[in-house]
Amino acid sequence: MMETQKFIYRLATAQEWFIARETGIAPTRDIDEQDGYMHLSTFDQALETARLHFAGATDLLALEISLDEIADQVKFELAPKRGEKFPHLYGALRTEHIKRAIRLNPTDEGFDFGENV
Repeated sequence: MMETQKFIYRLATAQEWFIARETGIAPTRDIDEQDGYMHLSTFDQALETARLHFAGATDLLALEISLDEIADQVKFELAPKRGEKFPHLYGALRTEHIKRAIRLNPTDEGFDFGENV
């Protein structure tokens, strides 16, 4: 069951990660503001999310978040287009909850997990 995940991920550009480190809070995007929550993914969902929503990005990162630390603000909710439950954060993502940033390397098929940055 996905709700037992230890880590969840916020996909972010290098610029968004820079802003997060400067301000202490990960920036939201228009879709987050529109939907009323921050869109996150599980490890198993992250690469497909990157392929679908960040095609062509060369500076993409997966920010690894300890679910235990923000569990009271996260709901796993169905994303009808994908037919899966995704973690949605109802609150701010603080950098203190981000354990590491992992580079997502572009491939012919989408992305692969790379090195920590």
